[in-house]
Amino acid sequence: MDRIFDLAIIGGGINGCGIARDAAGRGNSVFLCEMNDLASGTSSWSTKLVHGGLRYLEYYEFRLVREALIEREVLWQIAPHIIRPLRFVLPHHAGLRPAWLLRLGLFLYDHIGGRKLLPPTRSVDLTRDEVGKPLVPNRFTRAFEYSDCFVDDARLVVLTARDAADRGAEIRTRSRAVEIRQADGIWHVTVEDAASGARSTIRARALVNAGGPWVENVLASGAGVNAKAKVRLVQGSHVVVRKLYAHDRAYMFQNSDGRIVFVIPYQDDFTLIGTTDRDYDGDPAKVKATDEEIKYLCDSVSEYLAKPVKPEDVVWTYSGVRPLYDDGASEAKAATRDYVFELDTPGGAPLLSIYGGKITTYRRLAEEALERLSPYLRGATPREDFKAKEGWTGKSPLPGGDMDVSAIAALTAELVRNYPFLTSAHANRLAHAYGTRAAKLLGEAKSLDDLGRSFGATLTESEVRYLIANEWARTAEDIVWRRSKLGLRLSAAEVAALEDWMAANHVASGPPLREAGGRT
Repeated sequence: MDRIFDLAIIGGGINGCGIARDAAGRGNSVFLCEMNDLASGTSSWSTKLVHGGLRYLEYYEFRLVREALIEREVLWQIAPHIIRPLRFVLPHHAGLRPAWLLRLGLFLYDHIGGRKLLPPTRSVDLTRDEVGKPLVPNRFTRAFEYSDCFVDDARLVVLTARDAADRGAEIRTRSRAVEIRQADGIWHVTVEDAASGARSTIRARALVNAGGPWVENVLASGAGVNAKAKVRLVQGSHVVVRKLYAHDRAYMFQNSDGRIVFVIPYQDDFTLIGTTDRDYDGDPAKVKATDEEIKYLCDSVSEYLAKPVKPEDVVWTYSGVRPLYDDGASEAKAATRDYVFELDTPGGAPLLSIYGGKITTYRRLAEEALERLSPYLRGATPREDFKAKEGWTGKSPLPGGDMDVSAIAALTAELVRNYPFLTSAHANRLAHAYGTRAAKLLGEAKSLDDLGRSFGATLTESEVRYLIANEWARTAEDIVWRRSKLGLRLSAAEVAALEDWMAANHVASGPPLREAGGRT
């Protein structure tokens, strides 16, 4: 008789991996199925912020903002290698939101979320402070500077899955759930391997539908559930340009249409600009940044910056579809970012579907999901025992994150000291990507040659092998656009050489790089 899992999860984004980690840490058996690579959907195409969502205060989303602000520092402390504090400058625009409203919003932002480590808001004289230099001269004189955090979103997903696997969860990528049925109170999920086409059946007592933009498609696979909630697909596109200014702060610009656009220092030599908010109709896998969106983002920031940004300055674009809960909001920008659960028990076995959510609250979403499912999970009763295990994911670091939030510089120095053939930039990249596990991929190397073939941009054979063995990487795209962002630095020929090497070393090859993950 095949194994019966306590919990099966369909979807390899941040919510699915978060639930897998939490459940595995509570001693439940977990199976996670993802039809492509981990973080290959929405979770890889965010604005890459761990934040409360300042603008959500305008829509009275106080509970969501408070929960997200609390989570901001929790996540920073469990993953200080891939999450870092970031100061945002919000210039005051006399024709838009009044200064008193911005001050009130930022006062709430500073105080409702239990901020402890991040510095508070301050007022800025743009005529004197260096953050005023990149802006249009004499147009903006005052601003507010506040704190949030930046995150490597795709690595957050992969490291969460890695921790789940380390705790006993079974993670199967590139496996599509082709049929879902129930028999004798047990879910039977037919899974098809994308490479071989081979099919197998997974059995579980409870099922989580974390399909993101495909949440309704999962239900249509024969689950026997007619969704009462609806998902609203909202497209968010971003552009990346060469570094626009020297300082390390980000900007939050207000637009006359009521939207906001972030301008964020990115990957040392670049600047990230985004995002758009517009309803999307079509296959989420085929979403791409449109010429209209690219022009909108360039025009928006050019209203503030002394040197205008033009579409021809863009070196990369990416776009994703956010699966928001459809709350009936008339505009995409006003649709709630909160998460909603729908629990059904057709035939007695539970099926929990997830609508909406944001990266910052993924850990709390996982806790609440497991609380909803606790009556159905083996070993989860009495309820007090289950409740006692809540909160552990906010205390236990993700792989490589077992260090102080201020220790990245020291870790970089340690890597240079122990591996003197590394440049400071190479060591710094490894420290930010792998944290204290960086030494695992470097091993006993005494020279760069000991790390094997160099693929360019400090990517070595040793790192590629580590990612294949430990982080489910199977294609060049997995490595250069999700496990890292080295695709910004590697040429098309170098990426092709990496793909050829992986194929020659019997690593399954995937389809060509799609637009969202390739150069434009």
